[in-house]
Amino acid sequence: MSQDVDKNNILHLAGNLAPKSQLNRIPGAAIQMQHELQWYKEVEKLVPPNYKEEKNSKGETPRMAFLEEHKRLVKEGEKWMKGSATSFSLAAALFATIVFAAAITVPGDYSYEGEPNFRKRKTFKIFAVSDSFSLFSSVAAIIIFLSVLTARYSEHDFLYSVPTKFMWGLVMLFLSQTALMVALCSTVYLVFGDRNRGFLYLVCASALVPLFLFLSWQYPLLRDLLFSTYGPEISRLIRRCLLGISEKLRACYEKSKKIILKLVS
Repeated sequence: MSQDVDKNNILHLAGNLAPKSQLNRIPGAAIQMQHELQWYKEVEKLVPPNYKEEKNSKGETPRMAFLEEHKRLVKEGEKWMKGSATSFSLAAALFATIVFAAAITVPGDYSYEGEPNFRKRKTFKIFAVSDSFSLFSSVAAIIIFLSVLTARYSEHDFLYSVPTKFMWGLVMLFLSQTALMVALCSTVYLVFGDRNRGFLYLVCASALVPLFLFLSWQYPLLRDLLFSTYGPEISRLIRRCLLGISEKLRACYEKSKKIILKLVS
């Protein structure tokens, strides 16, 4: 309930930038800014409403003090997000170019009637579906990353909006890459068939390598974004579920206890 010598209440102090030793534990300036916002919001829920409008000796409200303290971190987070989104959007554009070229040059060429020669084979249908899905998901990834690039990047955008878009962009990019590898393997099977199974197995095994590399290098980023954005909500949901289960078990125990006592008596 007190203030310091500069008339800062506890909400002013919650808006101070965390020490570098604490910030360096969190990967990425955008996730650091998100953690700072989450901390400020949690303290804001606990204080009386009038604390939000109180001014310190500099004439700053807690929100104004928070914005002033985090100016540099907001710019660094914006730079980090835009740089990453640009790189991933270029990769998505490359995937879209590859699968579109594959769609118009189907394996086995066309017949005189203008229809694909392999159109009746199941493997060709797998190729068509996976190639189309790869194209759609890569275009979706491009659109999502463009929305990340054109975001306002106010301080509250780091809480849910921008991280959620970034996560969906990564998911769409991974799905596009997976579908592209499936299309490649189905094309190789259409061309070589059962004549060279060793070569077919080698190609399919090699197709897993880029998927493994993408998961091993980008999964930590996706995991950090997911748990940083929705970790508190997930933990609250788990606690509620466990509490509900424990209450039901307690009720069943009490009911069975009464039944046993009646039988014994």
